[in-house]
Amino acid sequence: MSVLADEFGREVTGVRVSLTDRCNFDCVYCHNEGLGDTRGPMDPQDNEMNTDDIVRFLEVATEFGIGKVKFTGGEPMLRDDLEEIIRRTPSEMEVSMTTNGTFLPGRAEGLVEAGLSRVNVSQDALDPKEFAEITKSGAYDRVIEGVHAALDAGLDPVKLNMVVFEHTAGYVPEMVEHVAKNDGLQLQLIQYMPELTGKPEWNIDIDRVHNWLSEQAVEIERREMHHRARYWIENDDGDGRGMVEIVDPVENPEFCANCHRVRVTHEGYLKGCLNRNDDLRPMGEMGRDEIRETLRETIENRVPFYGEYMVRSGDGGWEMNDKYINA
Repeated sequence: MSVLADEFGREVTGVRVSLTDRCNFDCVYCHNEGLGDTRGPMDPQDNEMNTDDIVRFLEVATEFGIGKVKFTGGEPMLRDDLEEIIRRTPSEMEVSMTTNGTFLPGRAEGLVEAGLSRVNVSQDALDPKEFAEITKSGAYDRVIEGVHAALDAGLDPVKLNMVVFEHTAGYVPEMVEHVAKNDGLQLQLIQYMPELTGKPEWNIDIDRVHNWLSEQAVEIERREMHHRARYWIENDDGDGRGMVEIVDPVENPEFCANCHRVRVTHEGYLKGCLNRNDDLRPMGEMGRDEIRETLRETIENRVPFYGEYMVRSGDGGWEMNDKYINA
């Protein structure tokens, strides 16, 4: 089958699959893949997709040319069957994962053997005390150990995820220097999303970060995915450099126009946009025919959030497009 595209010409080539909404951290900025802070007990829950459900969906997704899957959470490594899920993921798919890193020691090598090819590790500060204030966790040393375990297992480069908002903006320069002087590390600065977290007062102007990186960079490029900017920064000693990119979807029509992913919630709902939960589509008992039809419908009805679902109002703000009210 051919790759599916929405009516805006955006082909879907990747999928993010949340394996659980459970997490051993309590990060102050968490939006739980757009669902809000819904984390419950740490024990496995009956509403989580099982291994067979996940694999069945991925097998159908490959029929439509979807060649990348990123496993997320909550914390995906709370799933004891994670290695099995990765091992059974279709070989045509590139497998990556976003994790807080605390469970990578002792498991990173097995994950690579199962088929994991890339990993993002959340790390919002280099100081244990500052890290604890943001994550509500004292696991800083364990995260650092997890990053090293990932590198030792061959997951090079390891991309560090840092959410940029009022609490972390001051740590950006030292984090940039950290990846610039440590081979195997890259930095992904993620714009804080106040509409999903309910704390608009924590927001900062992400353009200031772009401008600062532009001044520091020895090279700047654009990725095809989301048209993201990549900045190559030389370290202070001048004997190495690191890559820093910014994920800045908020109020950014260009970002939305270049989105090529759909998402699956831990409960097995398909959604076409992180920012929306009015487009959730259950996959029923998850038979293959149901999945095919639901996937087609989800992609067919995908809409760029900014620039289409949300449009500029007369005062320069954003308002919902009348076209999608009660649609």
